[in-house]
Amino acid sequence: MNSISVRALLVRGMIAGVIAGALALAVAYFLGESQVDAAIAIEEAHSHAAHGGGEEEELVSRTMQATGGLATALLVFGVAVGGIAALVYAYALGRIGNFGPRATAALIAGAALLTVYVVPFLKYPANPPAVGNPDTIGKRTTLFFLMVALSLLLAVAAVIIGKRLAPALGNWNATIAAAAGFVLAIGLAYAFLPSFDEVGKDFPASLLWKFRLSTLAVQTTFWVGFGLIFGYLTERLLVSGNGADARRVATPVG
Repeated sequence: MNSISVRALLVRGMIAGVIAGALALAVAYFLGESQVDAAIAIEEAHSHAAHGGGEEEELVSRTMQATGGLATALLVFGVAVGGIAALVYAYALGRIGNFGPRATAALIAGAALLTVYVVPFLKYPANPPAVGNPDTIGKRTTLFFLMVALSLLLAVAAVIIGKRLAPALGNWNATIAAAAGFVLAIGLAYAFLPSFDEVGKDFPASLLWKFRLSTLAVQTTFWVGFGLIFGYLTERLLVSGNGADARRVATPVG
């Protein structure tokens, strides 16, 4: 892989990540922030009832959290994750099948959404304010990232196993077998890792559902947007750009 070409992919990945982060920011602000505000109102009502109406001083205003803080978090996330995804793309292009630049970008974005967010989310879904025991937040966070690591490792193992089974079973059957193994392993992880049920009985189920759907929508928007934008940028680089340099990027080494 030519280092200049890898650098070009890295830059395009970061650009696509920023744009996808901006799209996710719009979804988070218009769809998710109203759910957060409603949950905070419930949390404050409980706090007032428990402490006789005393109010704690805000270190960062809610307005700043919902605008500048949210924007900073999602845009920095977009740059970082976009760069990492671009490096994965540089390695995967030409190694995971006879896919073009856009198809490879879409596959990587879809796999990232599934393994990095959806699989851990189904075991440890996001909670709004007023939900969850503060004493278990460290354990819950650790287990969530453990689930992310397991999901990624099992996905890589499934790809390797699928490629090794393909000569004997054919591509279709090998893919089905590898996917079934991935689902089975994830199911075992779900069964053996501890779960948490810390939603209060008086917390509205509809609000919890809407909040979790909004977090899923934010991540889906980011990864779909990234896959489409990065695929477009890489196709221009690899297909419409300099032919010799493009061929070096598209041809795997080793």
